[in-house]
Amino acid sequence: MTDLATLLLERPWLLADGATGTNLFAMGLEAGEAPELWNETEPAKIRALYDGAIGAGSDLFLTNSFGGNASRLALHDAADRVFALNRVAAEIAREAADAAGRPVVVAGSMGPTGEIMAPLGALSVEAAADMFEEQARGLIAGGADVLWVETISAPDEYRAAALGIARTGAPWCGTMSFDTAGRTMMGLTAADMVALVAGLPCPPLAFGANCGVGASDLLRTVLGFQAAQPGLPVIAKGNAGIPKFVDGHIHYDGTPELMADYAVLARNCGARIIGGCCGTTPAHLVAMRAALETTPPGPVPDLETIAARLGGFSSPSDGSDGATPGRERRRRRG
Repeated sequence: MTDLATLLLERPWLLADGATGTNLFAMGLEAGEAPELWNETEPAKIRALYDGAIGAGSDLFLTNSFGGNASRLALHDAADRVFALNRVAAEIAREAADAAGRPVVVAGSMGPTGEIMAPLGALSVEAAADMFEEQARGLIAGGADVLWVETISAPDEYRAAALGIARTGAPWCGTMSFDTAGRTMMGLTAADMVALVAGLPCPPLAFGANCGVGASDLLRTVLGFQAAQPGLPVIAKGNAGIPKFVDGHIHYDGTPELMADYAVLARNCGARIIGGCCGTTPAHLVAMRAALETTPPGPVPDLETIAARLGGFSSPSDGSDGATPGRERRRRRG
């Protein structure tokens, strides 16, 4: 097993993986189908998903378990299979990592419950923590090196994940999605997240942002983390461009060349773990790895530089100045 904390001490940056859904859809996953069920019914395809990231140079990859909690699996009549589906997701990943011939971290993916936290909704912190703990124990049993909470919007759900994981004693990382004019859907800014993480009794090894809108917005969020002086390594896992409907399917317009630029800019913004999210394929990862290895570190980019290289932002502000959310027209490189 590979210790992420040790790798973070030894290396200036680590390359994470790309998309799960995008790559599984390319293998035949149907819309509305639970990817986690493929851990049992299509294990060869899940192994191919993992091998794709490893072969492209990822130092860390996520298990196929994003929706593997009881709340989401209940939509597919599989709430009683949380432990088993997460365990096999990690078992396949463990086999792939062990065959890599180099240190590769297996990160047990844990997405949001899909429910609204109290008092706006019915889900309490304690009940959510129980769901996260159940999923975490399955991933640990399968051989995950670290647990990886991702795409969270509500601070109480992030706290619940930390609480549930703390009961297992496992190391973890956690990201939120800043997809609403620079904030999470529940209104958190980058600085708010730094404060949230700093106040946790069981903090993650690293924290950051994933998914959201596009690569430009995500890097603006990373700059917001750094401005708040975080005490932990920062994760950047941005989408490969902007989603568009093409022939009835969602297509992301970010090229490997654009994602290579994004990876270098993310490193220069201060991110230590750099990967892609929706739309990111092994071809993107190969370009990202090559760029990180061959491009010397540069100065921290300003917003104008980020926009010029990756395209404009989805809103004039990231919300940290109290500005009213708005949108500006994007200018994207082809």
